[in-house]
Amino acid sequence: MIRQIVTILAVIAVAFASPIPEDELDRESRIVGGTNANIADIPWQVSLRTTANFHFCGGSIISNRWIVTAAHCTVGRAGNSINVVVGTHFLNSGGIAHRSNRIINHPSYNANTIANDVSVVETATTIAFTTTARSIPMNSAHIGGGQTVVVSGWGGTTVNGGASPNHLQRLTKQTLTNADCRARHSAANAAFVFDHKICTFTQAGQGICQGDSGGPLTLNGQLIGIVSWNIPCARGFPDAYDRISSHRSWIQQQTGV
Repeated sequence: MIRQIVTILAVIAVAFASPIPEDELDRESRIVGGTNANIADIPWQVSLRTTANFHFCGGSIISNRWIVTAAHCTVGRAGNSINVVVGTHFLNSGGIAHRSNRIINHPSYNANTIANDVSVVETATTIAFTTTARSIPMNSAHIGGGQTVVVSGWGGTTVNGGASPNHLQRLTKQTLTNADCRARHSAANAAFVFDHKICTFTQAGQGICQGDSGGPLTLNGQLIGIVSWNIPCARGFPDAYDRISSHRSWIQQQTGV
């Protein structure tokens, strides 16, 4: 049996959970099996980059000053160390960069269990809303299984990872109930599927992989999830996201959105 580890999904190396049997929990996500996306169709998508313009995670615009992303993307980073690039589906051109002003990580984020994998980033300058850059409403209702959803990001596009694509990718998937999600994972990795997570699965060969971390999972134009972890990559195990409805009150308390 191949030994795998659950991994979180930022391009830049981060601390990993302890190895566990059977599954590989990937903290570095890319979309496998997706298609090119137009930023006008996903205008809330942002690229989080270093000051040297290196993309490491995705995020979602929730107001003209605030971005929602994954805590494993932002833990350990200085408040003014991120360039938030909005308004483009390309990594090598276009868009407007806004330097971060403040980062707030969820106080209960746990790097070992990947629990409460949520953070918010405040931009130092106001994001001008256009057809290619605008906010997305946050979902407040619990989403069950069988819903058709969309995940997007600049992660790699093969089961073996690889370089991030220049063009933003999108993928349509189906949500699972948390019980079904746990049943499809090993007993060890099922323990990472907390009630505040939501999972997706459609088929092997389609899913997130390194680089998609922090990006949006959406349903009917609402943000329902934040890319958190996967079994790299698209090998037939469900992908996991932090559930917006579980964290919406905390996000609102921090941002006023």
